[in-house]
Amino acid sequence: MSTLRPSRFQFRLSSRHLRAGAVVACAAALSACYVVPIDPHTGRPLRSADPVAVVPAGVQPMPPMPAVMQARLYPMNEVAQQAGMLVAQVHDGLNNRGTFALQYRGAPMQGESTRVDANYTGFGRIHQQVLGGWGRDTGGRRGIANAYSSSGMHAACEYQLTGPANGTGACLFSDGAKYQMHFGQ
Repeated sequence: MSTLRPSRFQFRLSSRHLRAGAVVACAAALSACYVVPIDPHTGRPLRSADPVAVVPAGVQPMPPMPAVMQARLYPMNEVAQQAGMLVAQVHDGLNNRGTFALQYRGAPMQGESTRVDANYTGFGRIHQQVLGGWGRDTGGRRGIANAYSSSGMHAACEYQLTGPANGTGACLFSDGAKYQMHFGQ
């Protein structure tokens, strides 16, 4: 009869390993917890206080970061076809405002973008003029963007984001060029 010997690949759990495992387990358990203040006299939760999220020790939440989204503009009429496909950048400053930049016929255009709510008066007008209608609301975040060049050219755009950096829109340029806009990679 043979006796079983411990293999050299087996190891014993030390108290240090057990403590480390306990810390990880506690952090994981607290990652989705809320703290509700308790009245020390009654032992019941305070009604006026809102729950406060608990961040496990050593974990710092990431602050919101500005985002740069790239949009491709595809020609929808003969005037736009002469200029070809365009690429625009929308810099979202996280305060419902940002910048909008593109090159049109070799000239840089600069402007701004603003997120608007569903009740924004006039939203859908650009879609109507470029695409023939504003068919349906997909529930995404809406925005408008305008840009201007030193030569006097200007563009007005509307867009709807359906994901963090995905969405569609339409742009109308002062020379009559019409473009459909696509966000995303």
